[in-house]
Amino acid sequence: MNFLAHIYLSGEDDRITIGNFIADKIHGKAYKKYPIDIQKGILLHREIDTFTDAHPIVRQSTKRLHINYGHYSSVIVDILYDHFLAKNWKAYSTIPLKDFTVSFYNLLEESYEILPLRIKNLMPFMIADNWLLNYSKIEGVQQVLDGMNRRTKYKSKMNEATKELKIHYNEFEEEFTLFFDELITFSKNKLIEINLQYEL
Repeated sequence: MNFLAHIYLSGEDDRITIGNFIADKIHGKAYKKYPIDIQKGILLHREIDTFTDAHPIVRQSTKRLHINYGHYSSVIVDILYDHFLAKNWKAYSTIPLKDFTVSFYNLLEESYEILPLRIKNLMPFMIADNWLLNYSKIEGVQQVLDGMNRRTKYKSKMNEATKELKIHYNEFEEEFTLFFDELITFSKNKLIEINLQYEL
């Protein structure tokens, strides 16, 4: 899953949210140098990614893209699923998406000192272009995919994936909806397990 989903699945604990958000930049056992609640968020992120990558519905979405994008397909699906989460946000949260994103950006700024350098470098672009809110529009998805394509030195062709999104829009949305309901339950249960592990 991509940024918006990971933030949403963190629950209401700010430290767990930050840990979940920065987890991709924290490798191996390096997470142990962080405060405990941030460690929990990092571990939750890893569990979410493992569950997502192995899930048959997600693999079905990925398979649709594989012929054109190869191993980048899973990255594209993460972004497409964030689009459907943002688009259907009212089905998952009583907090308006605009308010949710502003609150998260404020949390990032408050947590600046503890963020990895790569996240610090990413922040200004994320906030200025309001990535989280703009996921709700295909134009916002296009902007993200354009940026990803640049970072792969234009080898991935990920910027072209909005073609498949438009052609198979209903299929992708249905797959997201079925999968995300399962992921919400999984994440809640996994966070309970992680909290219990730290209490032992």
